Amino acid sequence: MVRLGTGIGWRPEIADDIARLPGIDWVEVVAENICPDHVPDALRRLRERGTTVVPHGVSLGLGGAERPDPGRLRALAERAEALGSPLVTEHIAFVRAGGPLTASPAMEAGHLLPVPRTRDALDVLCENVRIAQDALPVPLAVENIAALISWPGEEMTEGQFLAELVERTGVRLLIDVANLHTNHVNRGEDPAKALDELPTSAIAYVHVAGGVERDGVWHDSHAHPVAQPVLDVLAELCARTTPPGVLLERDEDFPAVEELAGELDAIRAVTAAGAGAGAGAGAGASEASVRASAASDAPVPDAVRERLALAQAALLSALVGGTPPPEGFDRRRLRVQSAALTAKRASVVAKVAPELPEILGTGYRPAFARYADGRPMSGGYRRDAMSFAEHLLADGRPDDAAARRRLTLWWQERSGPAPLPSHPAARLARRVRLALSGGR
Repeated sequence: MVRLGTGIGWRPEIADDIARLPGIDWVEVVAENICPDHVPDALRRLRERGTTVVPHGVSLGLGGAERPDPGRLRALAERAEALGSPLVTEHIAFVRAGGPLTASPAMEAGHLLPVPRTRDALDVLCENVRIAQDALPVPLAVENIAALISWPGEEMTEGQFLAELVERTGVRLLIDVANLHTNHVNRGEDPAKALDELPTSAIAYVHVAGGVERDGVWHDSHAHPVAQPVLDVLAELCARTTPPGVLLERDEDFPAVEELAGELDAIRAVTAAGAGAGAGAGAGASEASVRASAASDAPVPDAVRERLALAQAALLSALVGGTPPPEGFDRRRLRVQSAALTAKRASVVAKVAPELPEILGTGYRPAFARYADGRPMSGGYRRDAMSFAEHLLADGRPDDAAARRRLTLWWQERSGPAPLPSHPAARLARRVRLALSGGR
């Protein structure tokens, strides 16, 4: 396993701070935010001085019912090669549902959602992971995610699910100790039990991140300081093994560089205290036996993928499409998750199209919430921003004439002259065009 050391999530907002931080051995970048032909200068300079860069994917959806998209796999491979990375990472999650397997419209979650810990879901995940491994030029590690909701009828614990995944595929693990704490608060799962069941020899590196608790729900925000309970879970892990790398994640509300340095020092102190205390300990096979057991399973029957597809589509539709909750789910938690998905969707649209909140002012988020209610995202955040603007203009909003003119110009500059396809969003766009042109 590659020794990585202490790292931090690279974000352009803190690129200058990261360059000044002492003792940074490596950084992790969101793969989808990097263009292989145009690596940011600040990231290129880090590489030139010997800092390892690891691409971290968020859009493959390896836990989804569909097989991984070849185009997304090629893009991830290109980033690994462009950055000279020793490995790439992704998530054990599904991010989209619907489509051909369910004969229903495709939906995007805009977020990482948990897969059920069932035999069907594990079979699909294992096959998807093997497909990804075959397409990537470097080893793959997959991350446990944080969740607000639990699937009914689960057949395994998180540790058992991950251990069998490793046994069947030889994949490496990215263990997020903040996510283990999140699932302890939100789902009553014991982090120590999960760590006891993990094949610790398969750990590629560890994530540490901040969050906040509101009304009994822990939100894995990546926008708050690392809490002591998260460091306690890191200590539990380091008592069992010495992780090859530990990385601090921070995605927004970035603090001063001194605070980042203090959090990194706290992480180093925990890992140093546990160094060697449990190296090689823990449940699971050795790395050699993991490799030996990674024989190819039989192909997953179509019926298994279809069952999982229907279940995931029903859940995602309840979260973003306004359909009734599937039986067995905690309805209160589904409402919390649904609100969180809408809030995140609004935040990301505001980042990719910052003119929209500027034009709409304080009315941006309420208007976006009304738009998103029952309208799943289907084409990415930039398409979502356009659809939001089209929705407002078709309804004659915003009420302020000057703001409506600004929104009209914004939309016209981006809509382009190309013929539009026949899907519902395109038909809405055509109606907006006709309205703006007086029906000509």
